[in-house]
Amino acid sequence: MAITVRPATVFDDIKEVVGPKHPDASVCWCLTYRLPAKENKALTGPARGERIAAMLQDGPIGVLAYDEDEAVGWAAVAPRTETTFDRSRTIPRVDDADVWCVWCIRIKPGHRKKGISHHLLAGAIEFARGHGATILEGYPLDNAGETINTTMAYVGTKALFESAGFRHVADTKSVLDGFPRLLMRLNL
Repeated sequence: MAITVRPATVFDDIKEVVGPKHPDASVCWCLTYRLPAKENKALTGPARGERIAAMLQDGPIGVLAYDEDEAVGWAAVAPRTETTFDRSRTIPRVDDADVWCVWCIRIKPGHRKKGISHHLLAGAIEFARGHGATILEGYPLDNAGETINTTMAYVGTKALFESAGFRHVADTKSVLDGFPRLLMRLNL
C-alpha cells in the first residue's frame, strides 16, 4: 500500500469518501463546521453534494488520501475564520492569531487501521503550510487509548495529533462519545 495525499479537487473522489451511499441521504459531506447552522440544516439530500461541488470552484477544500488511484481518506482543512469554530461556544479561541484548523479525518470502511489518518494529517499540515498558514489547530478527543465509536472518531485522537507534533494548548467544553475534546496546535 503506497498512500499519497493530494489536495481535494475532484468531486467524485470527495463523494467516494464523505458522500452518501444513497443519493438522497442527508449525510454530513463535511459541511457541518463549514456552514452556518441555519444553512447547514436547510441543505438536504443532493443539495449537500451540490454545495461541495460549488465550493470546489474556488479551489481545494481539504486533502484526500489515495491508495494508488482509489480515494480512501479525507481531511478537512481551512482557515478557522472560514469555519463555525471561529464562533464556537465550546471550542475556545485562545488568542488573535490567524490560525487554520483540521477538524475531520475520515477513512473509508475497509481501509481503517492502516495508518492512513497519519498520512492525512501530514497532508493537511502541508496543505495549510502551502497556503501560508503559520499555525494549525486540531480539536481531537482525549480518549486515553480507549475505543471510540467509529462515527465520532472523525475528529482524531490526542495521540494522533501528538505524533504529528501538535501540542495541547487548551481544554474545550466539547465532548464527543463521552470523551473531552482538546485544542491542540502546531506551529508551521
